[in-house]
Amino acid sequence: MLTDGYGRAVRYLRLSVTDACNFACAYCSPDRSARCAPGQECTAGELVQIAGALVRLGISGVRVTGGEPLLRPDILDIVSALRALDPRLDLSLTTNGFRLARLAQRLKEAGLGRVNISLDSLDPSAFKRLAGVEGLESVREGVAAALAAGLDPVKLNMVVVQGLNDAEIPAFASLTEDFPLHVRFIELMPMGSAAQALGPSRRVPLEAMMALAGPLEAVPQGDKPNGFGPAAVYRRPGAVGTLGFIAAVSGRFCETCNRVRVTSRGMLLSCLAAPEGHDLLPLLRAGANGAALEEAIRQAVAQKPSGHAFGGCSGARVGAGLGMCGIGG
Repeated sequence: MLTDGYGRAVRYLRLSVTDACNFACAYCSPDRSARCAPGQECTAGELVQIAGALVRLGISGVRVTGGEPLLRPDILDIVSALRALDPRLDLSLTTNGFRLARLAQRLKEAGLGRVNISLDSLDPSAFKRLAGVEGLESVREGVAAALAAGLDPVKLNMVVVQGLNDAEIPAFASLTEDFPLHVRFIELMPMGSAAQALGPSRRVPLEAMMALAGPLEAVPQGDKPNGFGPAAVYRRPGAVGTLGFIAAVSGRFCETCNRVRVTSRGMLLSCLAAPEGHDLLPLLRAGANGAALEEAIRQAVAQKPSGHAFGGCSGARVGAGLGMCGIGG
């Protein structure tokens, strides 16, 4: 079992396969100048080699992220290779959904188990303001394709921003009444310059999100959708889907954190807010064997901090100086 210096078991990897994105979300808006130069981004083989080392060390869940992972032309090969690491692996993917309609069935056939789709508005105009592009209909088609392909569960991730989309919480919650969707309302985090520019006043308190989404009833542990995340899960009475609430800043669930992140550059981040990462790519490209890679990972995980510093940090060095797009959400 892979454990950190505080005795927490690390079982979950969020593996970013690219820092490229075809959206420019209001709370993310990646810095194009910070994009990977040719040769900086891991090859598919290197990403799978890192993931394989983590699986051998005890990781049981891998989420493929980005940027937008479906922009990688070899994404199906990556998913297939990750599945080959262990048929029991909980293998999932987070996407903005824009390209999902054409790929959902092929991702399922490659071995993907479930999918999270980032969707912050159901209104075309508000969607464009938040995502920076038009594309709501394409994302809706992606959601439908994911359900049709049998990816399960299908989760919708909504980052709630005061004055931009918080009024849509009831509409998102109502989706779960008739469709097997699992909506996650996520507290705004100060990751990157765009989110910091919005400021803490744009963060919607957990209690306010829950009040807008209600009425709610708790979901028993055995009925919760699969996942490794920290969401508090509820449902509307009689609904077929569920509602989750992730208080990423105010909730301070760090004491139960079970994850590490690897960026598309091969940087291992033991915490989303870690000021520095551990660069694994030079080790790989120097020809390190599996044992050396595993030892480097153990040492990195041992340095995992006790908790994040979102509450009072300026964000200048949060996430090894990267925004959410560069880290992998």
